[in-house]
Amino acid sequence: MTPLASRVLVALVGLPVVLALVYAGGWWLFAFAAIAAVLALHEYALMTRALRPVTLAAYAGALLTLLGAELGGLDWTMAGFLATFAFAFVLHWVGQTRQSSTVAIAATVLGAGWIGLFLAHLILLRDAPNHGRLATFAVLLAVWAGDIGAFFAGRLIGRHKLAPALSPGKTWEGFVFGTIATVFVAFVTLYRQDFISIADSIFLGLVLSVAGPLGDLFESGIKRDMQVKDSGRLLGGHGGVLDRLDAPLFAFVAAFYLLRALDAF
Repeated sequence: MTPLASRVLVALVGLPVVLALVYAGGWWLFAFAAIAAVLALHEYALMTRALRPVTLAAYAGALLTLLGAELGGLDWTMAGFLATFAFAFVLHWVGQTRQSSTVAIAATVLGAGWIGLFLAHLILLRDAPNHGRLATFAVLLAVWAGDIGAFFAGRLIGRHKLAPALSPGKTWEGFVFGTIATVFVAFVTLYRQDFISIADSIFLGLVLSVAGPLGDLFESGIKRDMQVKDSGRLLGGHGGVLDRLDAPLFAFVAAFYLLRALDAF
């Protein structure tokens, strides 16, 4: 099976499942987020093994962060995440690894924050009291549309490199078409809904069109530092779980705080 065919197959199977879990919300979405976090952190630990992150502390911190998001909202989310510092320090101290405690603990907190805390914003967004389900659908669909638009435009007409030092395959042409697709889908999803204005829906699309690629480039920077191509092979042509989460992770955070700033919920 070609990489493109593999990507299409995974998308056809995975997207309806994810949307169904978002629709259900509650503990169903929490279970999905927890499984995704564990798989992504496993890939992160393998990528950054030279830094010796305290993997158990990252797992514990990420899961507590997600549990806090489900049970108590933003305050409990942050409490769960901050516990990562204590877990990392104690387990690194007990384990007596040769790696510098500063490096090991920093790598641990980065993993728990990037994956656990950012993924918790999916739950926070979905659990928002006013149109949380609609907002989550809009974010996911817009980011996926932008990713698809950027992928095909980059392959067909891409000539000018967007960030050659981080991700040689990304082009400005792909970014432009991805932005158009993201804004269009955000607008269509939220148009004529009693939620935010047309102007705000377009603004949300523009923010997502920047947040998604930044998330992608953030992961690319880590992979380049660690000299790995993909975070894993679990999803075939898509790479690993972390390769699929990189853009949505940044998008969840950006959308949540933008909609709060707009008094949407």
